[in-house]
Amino acid sequence: MNTTEEQIQDERSIFYHKLVRIGIPVLIQQIVSIGLNLVDTIMVGRVSENALAAVGAANQVYFIYSIVIFGIFSGASVYAVQYWGIRDLQKLRNVLGIDYLMSVVTAVPAVALAWFAAPQLIRLFTGEAEVVALGTEYLHIVCFSYLFAALSFVISFNSRAVQDLKAPTAINACAIGINILLNYCLIYGHLGMPALGVRGAAIATLTARILECIAMHVSVRCRKSHPLKAGLREMCGFSREMFRSVMVTAVPVIVTEGLWALSVSMIFAAYGRISASALAIVQIASTVTDFFQAVYFAVGNASAVIVGESLGQGRRNRAWRDSRRIMGITWILNLLMTLAIILMRSPIAAIYQFDGNTTELLMKSLLVYAVALTPKMLAYMTICGILRAGGDTLFCMFLDVGFNMGLQVPLAFFGVLVLNLPLHWAIALVTVADFLKVIFCYQRYYSKKWLNVITDMEETD
Repeated sequence: MNTTEEQIQDERSIFYHKLVRIGIPVLIQQIVSIGLNLVDTIMVGRVSENALAAVGAANQVYFIYSIVIFGIFSGASVYAVQYWGIRDLQKLRNVLGIDYLMSVVTAVPAVALAWFAAPQLIRLFTGEAEVVALGTEYLHIVCFSYLFAALSFVISFNSRAVQDLKAPTAINACAIGINILLNYCLIYGHLGMPALGVRGAAIATLTARILECIAMHVSVRCRKSHPLKAGLREMCGFSREMFRSVMVTAVPVIVTEGLWALSVSMIFAAYGRISASALAIVQIASTVTDFFQAVYFAVGNASAVIVGESLGQGRRNRAWRDSRRIMGITWILNLLMTLAIILMRSPIAAIYQFDGNTTELLMKSLLVYAVALTPKMLAYMTICGILRAGGDTLFCMFLDVGFNMGLQVPLAFFGVLVLNLPLHWAIALVTVADFLKVIFCYQRYYSKKWLNVITDMEETD
């Protein structure tokens, strides 16, 4: 074996070691978080279909907000990962300060909108009076959790950048355990607590978010050598030029993720025009699919860190080889996860104890979601796990916005309002856009135009 082959073999070992070390904690976080949503749908679903539809509609507001925050932190993490790659702690902590600033700036208007316009927001998804009333009741409480969630995300996202995920993962698990326990007590009235229905679910979520936020920050402050432990002056020491540079990278991600979330909510609203049962089914099917997609999110996060770190060190060729390994892993996951969803449809549908027609529709919808998984996750992994790691956020913005807002949303409303398709066929029609998007993702990937170094390091391989 020559020297180059030895280096590549060592590089491959390092790659898989990092993939496991970064990916496993993220996978646990994702499974625990999505598992909570799944438990929520089961618990609230047993109250009534309308209650589930109401919580699903109300959670679309948080979904859009959380995705905007995800966009901010994902864009900023391009810098955080590359600065950590060269161990520039001062600039890493400047990025942390920018994240905190943007958390507050976005949370305040989001909370105000959810509080003052709750009924109007719920009516975007359904016109049924009971669903609107229940959704408003839920949103008036849960909206205050938005700020605490954003502050927790600051620690969680930047912990991924510095590859230190044990504490955040443990805290996420504990917070979700608290949420589930409080759901059990406050939704149904167990352990001497009142039965509050959807209002109890909202109180449980708010309480868990507050405790999670406190624990996240205590975990950083209690460790002397933690790279994220910084004073206010140190975090706020970023220059106007640095803020502008981070935002230039982050804004396309914010726009991309924000409009993607808006498109998902608009598609959700289109399905709501079919019936409240359709809303409940989509809420279940999307949550179940998210559970199986958790492994993709873990690999995608690990990929962004690994590829970004290599680029931060000026190793473009190594970043390319790392990305090729990620693409291979993605195809293996596509086969396994698609089969898993298909095989698990019946046991999942049996949990909810819906009537025969609703159960059959849920089974058909889950089958469509299983088929749609491959193009959806190929696009996700290419955009979020690879292209953005190289700072190619502007291209990703145009690609996502064009297909999500420009094609998927019109297809959803066309299928429901013009063609009068049943839910599962409407979902299938929307999936056409994902198949087309993958073609453009692959073209950009193989062009290698995304292999950008944003630190001062020169290419070393």
